[in-house]
Amino acid sequence: MSSFARKYLDGVIHLLERIAEEEMPAIEEAAEIIAEAIANGKRLFGFGCTHSALPVQDIAYRAGGLAIVNPILAPGIASLDVRPVRMTSAIERLPGYAKIILDHTPIQEGDVLILVSVSGRNAVPIEMAQLAKERGIKVIGVTSRTYTEGVASRHPSGKKMYEFADVVLDNKVDVGDAMLEAEGAPQKFSPASGVTSTAILHALMSATIEKLLARGITPPVFLAGNVDGSAEYNARLFEQYKDRIFNL
Repeated sequence: MSSFARKYLDGVIHLLERIAEEEMPAIEEAAEIIAEAIANGKRLFGFGCTHSALPVQDIAYRAGGLAIVNPILAPGIASLDVRPVRMTSAIERLPGYAKIILDHTPIQEGDVLILVSVSGRNAVPIEMAQLAKERGIKVIGVTSRTYTEGVASRHPSGKKMYEFADVVLDNKVDVGDAMLEAEGAPQKFSPASGVTSTAILHALMSATIEKLLARGITPPVFLAGNVDGSAEYNARLFEQYKDRIFNL
């Protein structure tokens, strides 16, 4: 294995160990919020822009995952299929776009919104968190404390996304996200937030399932599509939770 590859894997493992040691109280608090919402018939949504949308998509419609995770896929920033792709960075900074997105999402007071923004500095995730909070929606923010504290807000309020969150989960990456550096390379390389943010969300889903079981509630978990009998099993889930699943 190359030295760089080993350094990257060791670095990611170190960050995951820090998350396991430092973020469990926040993960438990966030899981309690989600479990309580599910127990009360409320719904669960997730949102992020461009690469920050990917951890949300990784827990949506996922084998072994909660069936009621609803990703909010906003035009222009839901993925990297926009051409030219650099438009996505500009869209993420647009004041007012978050309101349009939220106004056209079936999210209501009492629901829960998982919001991923590694830097937490751009207008769309900041306004999404602010508006959700104002509308009585619980906000669980995934960000990097180090990164967001090391950059200026790009929103007129001067606020960051985490300032509007009910619970903040820290993915532990550094300013700029990249972990490695080497002579001859003009800047650091090999980002880690995709791994750590995704791991945090899967840990959060696991903790939520545990809390649902403790309440005597059978967790609505998808059976893997390549397992025999999964089509029938998952169809029953869709029917049972059709009032809380909006990605069909």
